[in-house]
Amino acid sequence: MKVKTILVSQPEPKIENSPYFDLQEKQKVKIDFRPFIHVEGVDAKEIRQQKVDLTKYTAIILTSRNAVDHFFRVAEEMRFKVPDTMKYFCQSEAVAYYLQKYVVYRKRKIYVGKRTFADLSPLIKKYKGENFLLPTTDKLKPEVPETMNSLNVDWKEAVFYRTVISDLSDLADVYYDILVFFSPSGIDSLFHNFPDFKQNDTRIAVFGNTTIKAVESRGLRVDIAAPTPETPSMTMALEKYIIENNKKK
Repeated sequence: MKVKTILVSQPEPKIENSPYFDLQEKQKVKIDFRPFIHVEGVDAKEIRQQKVDLTKYTAIILTSRNAVDHFFRVAEEMRFKVPDTMKYFCQSEAVAYYLQKYVVYRKRKIYVGKRTFADLSPLIKKYKGENFLLPTTDKLKPEVPETMNSLNVDWKEAVFYRTVISDLSDLADVYYDILVFFSPSGIDSLFHNFPDFKQNDTRIAVFGNTTIKAVESRGLRVDIAAPTPETPSMTMALEKYIIENNKKK
């Protein structure tokens, strides 16, 4: 079956030159975007119940843009003025760049990893004297606390925001040729909203090994997987599949 429609389980990109828009135009397919999960902040009262006193920390570990937003939101709710001496350890350049929304970049001590949390660990280890706070989601990958514990530093993990399943009931009678997923939470959302979901002719595109495992554990078929050496991005994997599939008679 030819691919005509795709549903990406993420918000629509805000940039005009997104590769998804290029894919849509080049391959003449319709791409819709819909977050299957969303993030909700934890209030200051609940943060206090986790025994978090922001004045005790000298360094913040930021693994995502959500972590940045919710750390500064909670600081504001708690009327905590983040000191200029605070050190920021950012998992990637994208996170560090986003930090500029809240701090004057050149005046702050910001340390940046390459991409994964493991890349950040040598920088954290270098500053053993700091007291680290890791503001995070309730869906933290287990390798993060494992890595932190192995570094023998003073640190605390606190849930500042939660991953929540979105209501997709309006999609009950809508069919797409391809569904695109980026996390196990997206698969959980699919079955929470549609417990009787049957894959049939729907193709499933998946990013990352943990998401592949989540799809297969539900008895579903992975038709398109990324990243691979040939297709490092999801849009490249989709384009390759569409070109090969749509030329079949």
